[in-house]
Amino acid sequence: MADLSQAKPVVTRPVASAPPMAPRTPAAIAKEPMEVAFDISGFSLWYGANQALFDVGIQIPARAVTAIIGPSGCGKSTFLRALNRMHELTPGTRIAGRLRLFGEDLYAAAVDPAVVRRRVGMVFQKSNPFPTMSIAENVLVGLRLNGVNDRALLRQRLEESLRMAALWDEVKDILGRPGSSLSGGQQQRLCIARALAVQPEVLLMDEPCSALDPLATAKIEELINDLRASFTVIIVTHNMQQAARVSNRTAFFYLGRLVEYDETSTIFMNPSNPQTEAYVAGRFG
Repeated sequence: MADLSQAKPVVTRPVASAPPMAPRTPAAIAKEPMEVAFDISGFSLWYGANQALFDVGIQIPARAVTAIIGPSGCGKSTFLRALNRMHELTPGTRIAGRLRLFGEDLYAAAVDPAVVRRRVGMVFQKSNPFPTMSIAENVLVGLRLNGVNDRALLRQRLEESLRMAALWDEVKDILGRPGSSLSGGQQQRLCIARALAVQPEVLLMDEPCSALDPLATAKIEELINDLRASFTVIIVTHNMQQAARVSNRTAFFYLGRLVEYDETSTIFMNPSNPQTEAYVAGRFG
């Protein structure tokens, strides 16, 4: 068994550039030429005196699904929240290094964190529809907060977002009911529709299926598969089978460090680092 007392040097390979393959399975998509969405180098993060991330360097491809895996407390969610500057809501947080989205430094002094969070939407582990708002109001709240009042545009975005979240056919006749009246799986898809309504470039998902039953989980995974055509999707998950099913590339974190990053098939079948092999084999974590 690998010595897990300290992280090994990161093993990371650039985004693959082989020609497209058919059929377009997640493994096939991982081999296609891909535009880089996030270009991150030397990225470290502290909560007060506690360092949570150490010198992370990674390129995340656009219009694909990247899974972030690792044991509890390894920095997965911290890394995810850093991608849209949500960690800044915690006092005493500071960062070092570079984090670019499509070439733009998201931590530049002139960049408004609120704009970053519109570009990089987030779906949390526990579905959180606003309980006093209707289904329609839940979807449109972000647009209204951004000053969108055109009724025709709001109606259009409402239907578009619910369709993208595979929820329109289930709720189109009950849009005035509270969002909290939906089932757990429907509530999570409602939260996905809410994130999509403001038309982000990236969708972050932090354990989106952990509180759902297998049928609801299957619907969310099918939705993730559909979203990859239009969005960059990054998902944190403890479920190894889920990571293998939905992602094109996988990053393994341990003790705040990026240990290995590669095509998902390689991470699960032929990892280069013994810590990665031990984790995906279930020997720890």
